[in-house]
Amino acid sequence: MQTTQSADGTEIAYERRGDGRPLVLLHGGMAPRAYWEPVVPHFEGFAAVIPQRPGFGTCLDDPAETSADDVLAREAEYVRAIVDDLDREPVLLGHSFGALTAIESATDAAVEAVVAYEPAVLPDGFRAGADLADEMATLIERGERRKAVKRYVETVLHPDGIDDLDGWLAEWPVWPDCVDLAEEVVRMNRAVERYRLPDRLDVDAPTLVLTGTAGPDFLRESARNVHGALPNSRLVEFDGVGHSGPAEAPALVAAEVRAFMQRSE
Repeated sequence: MQTTQSADGTEIAYERRGDGRPLVLLHGGMAPRAYWEPVVPHFEGFAAVIPQRPGFGTCLDDPAETSADDVLAREAEYVRAIVDDLDREPVLLGHSFGALTAIESATDAAVEAVVAYEPAVLPDGFRAGADLADEMATLIERGERRKAVKRYVETVLHPDGIDDLDGWLAEWPVWPDCVDLAEEVVRMNRAVERYRLPDRLDVDAPTLVLTGTAGPDFLRESARNVHGALPNSRLVEFDGVGHSGPAEAPALVAAEVRAFMQRSE
């Protein structure tokens, strides 16, 4: 692991694999760094840069003290610190909350391009009734941490329902370790519920926004909304791919990223 520091002196750790154009991989809410293991082999020719996300390990001494209002700003700051530490401008590839973080970071970080898979932005109509953070917090207060995390999985990954959630979770690589992240996910969801997409996102870098037809409808809508708010954006929708697109269909995602980068050169 390599380390650098953010502007406030927080130590930030990241792993770098391979040589070539730096590709910073930013995972979403319930996925640790291991989320990218099936993805990295498909990006031959890139140097994969995999951060240890604040609150998900070693970056913060006490992540519990970080408020929901500070979460997105904190995460964008650590991405900018990593960008500054690299030897050339990177491509940012983010999934879900990581995609929103990538976009926010690119507003004032020098990056070559941004790839955002279903950014965690709630459409206005959906956000008005969003209460996942409160639901999870209530369950955690009752000591039902696993149930809280299951509620997140049901809402974000399987919004149309699933016949055997426990069976699916048993095959999910990050279960049950992700239960330890429950409080962090509550803070993340509060940040998402409070975030309002501006009419225009101040991102100069070319941006590829990705979505899939098998994921939640509200996230497909948000992907289109984010695409519309970006000045230099391309939108691609994958047929039959869900919200976990980068890990679910890494070859497909990598091929689209490569094609996008060739068009942008």
